Amino acid sequence: MSLVQSLDEALTAITDGIMLVVPREVCGVPMAATRALIRRGVRDLHLVALPTSSLQADLMIGAGCVATLETSAVSLGELGPAPRFTSAVLKGSIVMKDATCPALHAALQAAEKGVPFMPLRGLIGSDVLKYRDDWKVIDSPFGNSDPIVLLPAIQPDVALFHAPLADEYGNVFIGRQRELVTMAHASKRTIVTVEKIEKRNLLDDPLTAAGTLPGFYVDAIAVAENGAWPLPLPDTYKADIEHLALYAKMAASEEGFKEYVGKYVSAEQPQPASW
Repeated sequence: MSLVQSLDEALTAITDGIMLVVPREVCGVPMAATRALIRRGVRDLHLVALPTSSLQADLMIGAGCVATLETSAVSLGELGPAPRFTSAVLKGSIVMKDATCPALHAALQAAEKGVPFMPLRGLIGSDVLKYRDDWKVIDSPFGNSDPIVLLPAIQPDVALFHAPLADEYGNVFIGRQRELVTMAHASKRTIVTVEKIEKRNLLDDPLTAAGTLPGFYVDAIAVAENGAWPLPLPDTYKADIEHLALYAKMAASEEGFKEYVGKYVSAEQPQPASW
């Protein structure tokens, strides 16, 4: 089918300066695609991580791909802080748009629904409002002295994620990861990498239909086996903790990060199926 392309072909819509939305660590992070973008030298991205990120954002920031980051957290979890993200924030080399998880979901849902903003109450009283002059606090038109926050819609140019499989009609199985649907609905284009493509219609099977993103929301699909490595792919494979620990150690310094990129990013290496 025409939607299926090589990885580099599928990623051509991701150009310098666009807004790119990607999912959190446990929802199918497109790491093979991320490494391909770094090899291509993409720059000045407005990266929206819905609602958090780990290795992906840290790697892209360290490689100089990101100008603006909009998310609620970037961390390597039990392996410690995300070193390149931390360095960039301290140096002021990226614009950091602090958010909360509900705020990001709400802003994407506004674009999904085709409305200019979404109201959200839970931000009232938090310090994050001091740093977001694009978020407006108004009195509710339906009650006296009832403040509410209005969040402008976030409509990314491209949504990018990794999934277990697609079918020959362009439908993509995402399982329980429903935020991927919101990403695809809100974005102008959706690019998906998958482990495999099956010759059947996922929407015809009642066991897969409810967890399938219909193909009319998808613009390009590329097969990338182990495409989330070293991060996990839900219900498919676990994270490669040893490799993530290696990254955390090497990326603690700029020299170590450059060495990591040279070894594991500049020349893409297929991962063994046994991993």
